[in-house]
Amino acid sequence: MRNSLPSRPALSASRTKEYQRCPLQFRLHVVDRVKEPPTQATLLGTTVHSTLENLYALPREERNETLARELLRTEWEKTLAGDPSVMNLFTDRADFERWHERMYSMISSYFAIEDPQALEPLSTEALVEATTSQGVNLLGYIDRVDQAPNGDLRVIDYKTGKAPSPRFQEEALFQMRFYALLLSLTKRLPKRTQLVYLASQKVLTFDPDSADISRFSEELSRTWESMRRDALQGYFAPRRNPLCNWCGVRSMCPLFDGKTPEIPASGVERLLAMGPNPSAQ
Repeated sequence: MRNSLPSRPALSASRTKEYQRCPLQFRLHVVDRVKEPPTQATLLGTTVHSTLENLYALPREERNETLARELLRTEWEKTLAGDPSVMNLFTDRADFERWHERMYSMISSYFAIEDPQALEPLSTEALVEATTSQGVNLLGYIDRVDQAPNGDLRVIDYKTGKAPSPRFQEEALFQMRFYALLLSLTKRLPKRTQLVYLASQKVLTFDPDSADISRFSEELSRTWESMRRDALQGYFAPRRNPLCNWCGVRSMCPLFDGKTPEIPASGVERLLAMGPNPSAQ
C-alpha cells in the first residue's frame, strides 16, 4: 500500500529508465510533475499488487486462493467507493467485464506460480532508500523480499503486463539490477531476483553478482551526470522510441507538434537535490 514516503528526492528505477528512453518524457514527469490519468492497465496493477500485499499480511495458513479472491473483491470495492470515476476508463459494460475477469485471473495465475503458505517474506511493498558511492540518491518500492534461513535474499516483483520477448529481457532486468543495488547498499546483495509475470505465468530470473552491480552503479552515475547537465542547461531533448504511441505526455512533445511548457525552476532544484552538489564536483 506504500504508506511510507521518501525522506528525500531520489531516482527510481522506472524514472531512470524513462530518462534513458526519452529525456523530455522524464523531465515532464519528474521536473514538471505532470501526472498522467489512470488507465485500465495501471488500475489493474495497483489493485492486484495491493491484494497480494494484503494476502501476505495474513498468517501463512490462511493464504489460500479463495481468501485471496475475497481480498481482491474488497480491494476493488474500496477503490470504486473512493473514486467512482474509475468506471470511465471502460467503454461499456462488456469492456469492464473483460477487465474484471482478467483481474481475477491474475490471482489464479499467481497461485499456479507460487504457494504463499510456504513463504514468509522479510518485507512486502517496502520503501528502500540508499545513496550510491557517487552520491546519487536512489529509492524503490520492492514488492517482496524473501530471506532464506542462511540469510540469502530473493527479490520478487509482480508484473500484470505482458512478459517480454527474449529480445527485450535485458531491458526488463534494469529494474532488478536497480533493486539489487539498493539492497547491496542497505542490507546485502540479493542471491536471486525474479520478475513474476502473472498473465502468462512466466518468471524471469536474474542472479546478480557484485561485478555486474558495480558496473550498473557506474551506469547510473553516468546517467545522473547526463540528467544534471540537462537540468543545468534547462533542456531535456525529446527522443523517438518504440513507446511514443503510448506516451501520456505526447501532447507536450515537439516531435508530435506539441508545445513544451517552460521548465519550472523549482523542479530543476528538486532534481539537482537527487545527486551530489554540482559545486562540489
